[in-house]
Amino acid sequence: MEIKEITDKIQWENYVCNPSVGRPNTFLQSWNWGEFNRSTDCKIWRLGIVADKELIGAALVIKVSAKRGKFLFCPHGPIIEKSQIPNPKSQTNLKFKTIKILNCLFDYLNNLAKKEKVDFIRICPLMENTPENLEIFQKYGFRDAPVHMMHPEISWLLDISKTEEEIFKGMRKTTRNLIRRAEKPLDTVQLSSPQAARGRENVEIMEVKTIEGIDEFYKLHKQTVGRHGFTPFSMDYLKKEFEALAADNQISVFFAKHGGEILSSAIIVFYGGSAFYHHGASRTSKIPASYLLLWKIIQEGKMRGCRIFNFWGIAPADKPKHPWAGLTLFKTGFGGYKEEYLHCQDLPISLKYWLNWMVEKIRRWKRGY
Repeated sequence: MEIKEITDKIQWENYVCNPSVGRPNTFLQSWNWGEFNRSTDCKIWRLGIVADKELIGAALVIKVSAKRGKFLFCPHGPIIEKSQIPNPKSQTNLKFKTIKILNCLFDYLNNLAKKEKVDFIRICPLMENTPENLEIFQKYGFRDAPVHMMHPEISWLLDISKTEEEIFKGMRKTTRNLIRRAEKPLDTVQLSSPQAARGRENVEIMEVKTIEGIDEFYKLHKQTVGRHGFTPFSMDYLKKEFEALAADNQISVFFAKHGGEILSSAIIVFYGGSAFYHHGASRTSKIPASYLLLWKIIQEGKMRGCRIFNFWGIAPADKPKHPWAGLTLFKTGFGGYKEEYLHCQDLPISLKYWLNWMVEKIRRWKRGY
C-alpha cells in the first residue's frame, strides 16, 4: 500500500464517482473543487491510496494559510470504498483493512505537514459517527476540532429517484401548501372558474448558468448576512467557485421572482448523482418563494438524473436555539432523512495549534453553536 499523487482527472473522477465507492454525498473531493481551491492560491494535493496498482482510496488535501495558523485540510474525505468503512457489524479483517488505509494516509500527511511547516492537520471525514470510527482517529493522536460544522456533519438528504408525486406526498403538509400557494396559476381559461386562481402568488422560477447570476445572488446574499449575522462569502470566492464548477456544467444559480423582484435564490451544485443546496439567500417576504424554488430545483435534479437531493447542513436535534434551527425546519419539511458524520478531527503538529484552538473556541461560543 502506498500514496501517489493523481494527475489524471478521468482516473480521479472515475474513482470518486464510482457506484462501488458508494457515490459519497459530497462534492468537496471532486476534481473541480480542487481546481477552485487552486484558483484561490491554495496549494493542493490529490492523493491516491494504491494497492496492487488499484486505487482503494482518495483524498483531496488543501493547504490553508490563515492568520491564526497554517494547516492541511481534507474536506469530507478521504473517499474510501463504502464497503471498507467499518461499522459495529463490520468483520474484523475489513475493519483492519480500513485502519491500514487511514494510517497509511495519516503517516503521509504527517510527513507532508512537517515538510510544509504547517501547525496542524484537519480532517472532516465523511464517515459515520460511531465510537469505532472515532477510535481510529484517536489512536493516531487526533482530537475533536474546536470548530462546529466547518462543513456539514449532519446532512439532510432526500431520495429523488421516486416519482414527483411520491416526493410531494412525502413532504410536510405545510410545505406542500406553501408550494401550491407560491405557484403560478394556470390560465383561467383552463380553470373551472376564475376563483380557482385565487390565493396563488404567481412566483416565477428561473435558472442562470452564467457567472452573471452570481452578481444578482450576491445582492441578496448581503441582505441575508445582515439579517442573520453570519460571516459572508466574498464575491471573488463565489465567482471562482462558479467558474471552476461551471466548466463541467456542475453548478447553476436559481432565482424566485415575484412582480419582477428577486425574493429568493440558491446556488446548486450537481455532482456524482446528487444535487447540493450549497448556498441560499432570501429577502424578508410573506410570499413563500423559497418553498417553490426548492421544489423546482428538486425537479431539475431529477431531470439531470440525480438520485439524491442534498440539503447540506442542518442543526443538531438537541439544540433548539442553534442558529440553523429555522433553516432546519424549512429543509426537513421537504421530507427525507439525515446522515450524521464524525466530528471534524485535528492532529496538532506545532504549539501554535493551541492558539488556533483558542480563537476558534471563542468564535464558536460567540456564534452560539
